[in-house]
Amino acid sequence: MKLLGPLRERDFALLWAGMTVSLLGDGIYLVAVAWQVYDLSNDPTALSLVGLSWTIGMVAFLLTGGVVSDRVERRRVMIGADLVRAAVLVVIGILSVSGVLEVWHLVALVVLFGAGEAFFGPAFGAILPDLVPGEQLVQANALDQLVRQSAGRLIGPALGGFVVAALGAGSAFLLDAATFAVSAACIAALRVRSLPQTDGAERSARAELREGVVFVRSQPWLWATLIAAAVSLLMFLGPLEVLLPFVVRNDLHAGAGSFGAILAAAGAGSVVTSLVLSQRGLPRRYLTFMYATWCVGTLPLVGYALGNAVWQLMALAVFYGACMSAGNLVWATLMQTRVPPGLRGRVHSLDWFVSIGLTPVSFALTGPVSKAIGVDATLIAAGAVPAVLTAALFFLARLRADEQRHPPLPVAPAEAIAATV
Repeated sequence: MKLLGPLRERDFALLWAGMTVSLLGDGIYLVAVAWQVYDLSNDPTALSLVGLSWTIGMVAFLLTGGVVSDRVERRRVMIGADLVRAAVLVVIGILSVSGVLEVWHLVALVVLFGAGEAFFGPAFGAILPDLVPGEQLVQANALDQLVRQSAGRLIGPALGGFVVAALGAGSAFLLDAATFAVSAACIAALRVRSLPQTDGAERSARAELREGVVFVRSQPWLWATLIAAAVSLLMFLGPLEVLLPFVVRNDLHAGAGSFGAILAAAGAGSVVTSLVLSQRGLPRRYLTFMYATWCVGTLPLVGYALGNAVWQLMALAVFYGACMSAGNLVWATLMQTRVPPGLRGRVHSLDWFVSIGLTPVSFALTGPVSKAIGVDATLIAAGAVPAVLTAALFFLARLRADEQRHPPLPVAPAEAIAATV
């Protein structure tokens, strides 16, 4: 089976195992943090504040994380990021189990959690191509999407719903902390040692960042997609993360298990998509495919506003997960095959920085906007507007012409990648 080919590489198999365990914890966290906040304050504004704090922590450190990922051995960066996040979750879990946790504790602590993600993400994206042969990158990315969705969005949330209902959110946070420790141990066992990609002794961090920015500006597929992602996430991430659990809890009068089931349904859609693309490969019109899936992928939020049963939201979530996973798989392969190795950490950090740069605003606005115009109207706008804007950017940046100039993914040798600079 083509999909399992990358697992024959020892280091990739270790990274994949650690990531699987960690993502199970992430799925548990999604349910635990939403239910914990709504237990403390049944108000979307409270969860908005927690999401705002988390994204501020990420955005503030992303560019630094990218530079560090190109200057320092990436394995060490990832281990440090995992241990920081584990420590944060231990503190949250102990406060919750002790019955003294308050919303302001979460707001303060998730800043550090977001900072850990800011260092881990660019290092992970940059190290992955070092672990598998170039011809297996599509399969490696399919496995990455598969485990992200099956563990982080399918099994993890379902498990999270069970743990929160049976043992409480505090125990769920402590279980998530243990998964980060497992991930750090797996990464520590990697044999690969990524050497610094930049001459940090001779050039400033600002100069290195400028080099990454120049590359991004020279590639229409990069800058257009970053703008599309930034605007789309501004519109839909806050409403999705804050208002979906509110609708489940208050409109459908369902519990943590039902919320976990809806998240799990999105994971199921993603799993199927990853399996299909790993066998069939990416389409020739890969940019058109990526933008098409992302355009329709936010429309289920409209259905979240109109649905009146858990099964309806689950069906919509399957479609949402399938579309987002398909687009993300193409994007990951693009980043690994059309970005020079020495720029990967910085370009990944710029990707994250621009893409999620406005998400603090999204979380900050979700509570007040939903109070002003209503939860349903906010979800409808959050689903429809990004679809229109993403389609517009595809045509404005003339990405169809860019797609025709470059061969279907993955493009092969590193020499060809370097030639695009």
